[in-house]
Amino acid sequence: MVISRRHMLQLAGVSSLAAAFSHAVKAEAGAMPAAALPYGVTTAAHIKSAALRVRDLPGMSRYYQDTLRLQVLAESAEEVMLGVANEPLLYLTSIPDAGFEDPTSAGLFHVAYLMPTRVDLARWLVHAAVAKIPLDGFADHSVSEAIYLTDPEGNGIEVYSDRPRDQWQWKDGVVTMGTKELDIDAIAALTDMSKDTYDAAPEGLRIGHIHLRVGDIDEANGFYRDLLCLAATSAERDNAAFLSSGGYHHHVAVNTWRSAGAGGRDSSKTGLSWFSLTVSEPLLYEKQIKRFNTAGIGGHVPGGYIAMDPWGTEVRLIKA
Repeated sequence: MVISRRHMLQLAGVSSLAAAFSHAVKAEAGAMPAAALPYGVTTAAHIKSAALRVRDLPGMSRYYQDTLRLQVLAESAEEVMLGVANEPLLYLTSIPDAGFEDPTSAGLFHVAYLMPTRVDLARWLVHAAVAKIPLDGFADHSVSEAIYLTDPEGNGIEVYSDRPRDQWQWKDGVVTMGTKELDIDAIAALTDMSKDTYDAAPEGLRIGHIHLRVGDIDEANGFYRDLLCLAATSAERDNAAFLSSGGYHHHVAVNTWRSAGAGGRDSSKTGLSWFSLTVSEPLLYEKQIKRFNTAGIGGHVPGGYIAMDPWGTEVRLIKA
């Protein structure tokens, strides 16, 4: 295992984060029944929420309300909590004087919002067209169909829907995830293209995965695979890795496409502050905590555990 402690959250610093973590855990109670959700957010460990440090809190809140139709679940002068059906998905934390994070540093590549169905993706696509929301690109990844965009402060966003699991192709633990041209017309044809019917985010909308920029793939695997106990789902590569729980195509992705050799992140800059995973399998949670404790990384807080990855992104484990 390759792992560096140079930017790890030490036990002495964990207590200062416990109150905020506890608040988030309480806020994230009351999830929808698993049967109503896509497979990727029903596995033993899956993404729960993410938090961004932002300069323009009102403007960024409006953007996510208008673009994804997320609801404001709670707000203050310092933070806005956005989500669907009382399910928090995205926290925006105000840092008005923050500098923008360099896109070649370690940090967020994108937060990926998983639509419950392909029809929901179609409705959102028409909404984006009617609202003239700038889009960056489209891709058919074999396991999923994805649309990419960037928020006003440079944070990447993916909006996608999964193909049925029985259509995913696996061999020796590796799933086929290509990048082909997306059939936009076939998606849009699933809904009424003459008007915007996406007046609210579907109740089953969730964060399906988090994609990160990192400085080194081996070091990232040391944290996300060896300590967090996520399984690699892609063939070994020098510049990217995809990892998951429960046979999903990926819950966490990492790449060094523009960030190779990047050092620790600057917490005074904008960008991803933290993301959380719900862990519903007790044996998996115990295994994760044992490995973190053995490595001397992170610490317990009420309702879960907090650790920093090698570049300073906070990862929160929430015990279900």
